[in-house]
Amino acid sequence: MPNTIVGGHKMKRRSFYNRMSGLTLAFALALTGCGGDDGDSADTGDADNASGDSNYTIAIVPKDATNPWFVRMETGVERYAEETGHDVFQRGPAETDATMQSQVIRDLIAQDVDAIGVVPVDPGAIEPVLKEAMDAGIVVVTHEGASQENTMYDIEAFNNAAYGGFIMENLAEAMGEEGLYTTMVGHVTNASHNEWADGGVAKAQEDYPNMTLLEAEPRVESQDDGEVAYQKAKELLKKYPDLKGIMGTSSFDAPGVARAIEELGLQGQVFTAGTGLPEANKDILEEDLVYALTLWDPADAGYAMAELAKKILDGEEITDGVDLNVEGWDDMQFAEGSDKVLEGQGWIVITKENVDEFGF
Repeated sequence: MPNTIVGGHKMKRRSFYNRMSGLTLAFALALTGCGGDDGDSADTGDADNASGDSNYTIAIVPKDATNPWFVRMETGVERYAEETGHDVFQRGPAETDATMQSQVIRDLIAQDVDAIGVVPVDPGAIEPVLKEAMDAGIVVVTHEGASQENTMYDIEAFNNAAYGGFIMENLAEAMGEEGLYTTMVGHVTNASHNEWADGGVAKAQEDYPNMTLLEAEPRVESQDDGEVAYQKAKELLKKYPDLKGIMGTSSFDAPGVARAIEELGLQGQVFTAGTGLPEANKDILEEDLVYALTLWDPADAGYAMAELAKKILDGEEITDGVDLNVEGWDDMQFAEGSDKVLEGQGWIVITKENVDEFGF
């Protein structure tokens, strides 16, 4: 349904939950048709006008507050606040820790915010606190949390399996479509990282018959830490001399692997591809230590989470084709078999040829 207006104002969060009862919904619709008795117009005008009762408080909670990926995300959150006038801000834990993230969310519940958007460190670990938020009448949305139960909607920049396949295409090209490889994830509990890795393995099995997954260690964990990724890669390359490729998922994986490749003098013999920011990885791309990086702009993800939360608070029906006002996120489709996970078309590839084009 379109924005629901009561007495000329958009419904606030409590009204949104109340309207789940049929009688309340019918009454709200009746008021919409009448435009209220106080003479206020029922026309919303600018949908982003944040005045009076329509001013929402929306908090975005990343995995941590210091990771460059999420620092970039905050620029999108701030842009959303500036463009709409809503009280939208980002607040994350000091490090990538599920317990610390849960405490941030619990603090936001105590502040009675209208909506919370979360990039889960560990979807299972934060289920209880997200349930607390929803039970308190707070709108909850997630990003990179396709397995999350206690969320109204999860948004993904793309189909996760397809994105993993795209990373593998880049790694396979670097490897000459042959050789032994393995996969690296930030955390084995991270839903999206593992879905990307699974998608990469499926792509290799389907399209690259001369590539072989390292059965002894098919998936290693970097703990979303560049130093750990570097140390793990060194261990792997010393333990398995035939290892030719490492597919990364965390933004720390490929850069950490690249450092190990350089230190061990294996440039041109071992290859890596994965997710990462352009500016932070310009040198290793230009030096051919990383074949290619892929990603979506985290600023767009932060903006899109805030816009989805606002649409829910406004009482909009979320359907296939929902537009979150960001390129690549402007025709979101429900994932196959899901009424909760929305997927866009937001990935890009970064190489030494185009690394200067992105501006972040």
